[in-house]
Amino acid sequence: MSRMITQKELRNDSAAVLRAAEAGEEIIVTRNGTPIARLMPLVDESPFVSSEVLKQTAAGLPRIDFKKFRESLSEAVDWEFRDPYDRRSDSDD
Repeated sequence: MSRMITQKELRNDSAAVLRAAEAGEEIIVTRNGTPIARLMPLVDESPFVSSEVLKQTAAGLPRIDFKKFRESLSEAVDWEFRDPYDRRSDSDD
């Protein structure tokens, strides 16, 4: 459930309003009786995944034969190193 406050209340008591949002409360800010903004806590959007979560996720995956995988990959990938700055085709010397 969200609480409605006026723009004036937000301006005058912003510290308390932000503490409430940080604590999990959703706050709707109104201007002249019209809702214009919603304040709510941020969720953790970190891309970090703990090793425990990774282990649990990987537990049900099939095992990989890396020798076969490398052979299959070699059919599709050219492993020769090429200098990306070598401009052999553009030489105007």
